[in-house]
Amino acid sequence: MSQQQLDKILAIFAKQPSLGTLSLEEDRANLDEGGARFKVPEDVTLKPVDVDGVPGEWLIAPGASDDKVVLYLHGGGYAIGSITSHRYLMQNISRHSGAKTLGINYRLAPENPFPAALDDATTAYRWLLAQGYKPENIAIGGDSAGGGLTLATLVNLRANKDPLPAAGVLISPWADLTGESESVKSRAESDPMIQPDGLYTLGAHYLNGEDPTNMLVSPMFANMNGLPPLCIHVGGREILYDDAITIANKASHVGVKVTLLDEPEMFHVWHAFAPMLEEAQEAVEKIGAFLKDIFK
Repeated sequence: MSQQQLDKILAIFAKQPSLGTLSLEEDRANLDEGGARFKVPEDVTLKPVDVDGVPGEWLIAPGASDDKVVLYLHGGGYAIGSITSHRYLMQNISRHSGAKTLGINYRLAPENPFPAALDDATTAYRWLLAQGYKPENIAIGGDSAGGGLTLATLVNLRANKDPLPAAGVLISPWADLTGESESVKSRAESDPMIQPDGLYTLGAHYLNGEDPTNMLVSPMFANMNGLPPLCIHVGGREILYDDAITIANKASHVGVKVTLLDEPEMFHVWHAFAPMLEEAQEAVEKIGAFLKDIFK
């Protein structure tokens, strides 16, 4: 446990406004600027791409297989975040999974509420199939809202009888927009990044009046039958802790293969801080190992 590194990051968080407490414009700028501080290594190839009308970018680390892809859905409460904010994390996943990463800028709320993000994620997966990528060589992954969106996309694909990808990767997933999970209250003091009021303010933008128990909004309420293997990571400090654990338990109960990493001292999407925190880099490498095993 790299306590000194962790303490330094927690001290930074303590000086920052909580997510959802600023204007959307300020929150969007802060997340993009913060993510961009971690520079993508020069050996990574970045290629903008039109994903059937959805803005996308290939991130290809050295040694990445040309026929294997991780479709990555960024976090940000469905209202902020972008390829820019998550570029370092996405290339890091490419580097350790041996697959190309495809990031997309799905449409954000409140300008584009549910189901815009889900439609764009589904479009991106179908676009990959149309490009000739085989389902067994595709994984879908994401963090926070993107983790929930990953699961919702899998549920949506299953409902529409699309061929499912090889796996889903859920990093600190936000998969219950009701705000009623016990950990939302019990872990509010321990969560250095997210507070309930700010998060569910963003969630209301996405919901736009939609029932928050709709399984395509809050996929924690979906049945998990027939889903591909899931890699789920969650930190013990998170108000969203119960989302991840409930998904893991429900999926395991119906025979879905689940690889769960529950890190008691970690915070929301600690993976994004790999340049600063040993545990973050180790977690990304564990995702890479999971995907390499899936893609065999």
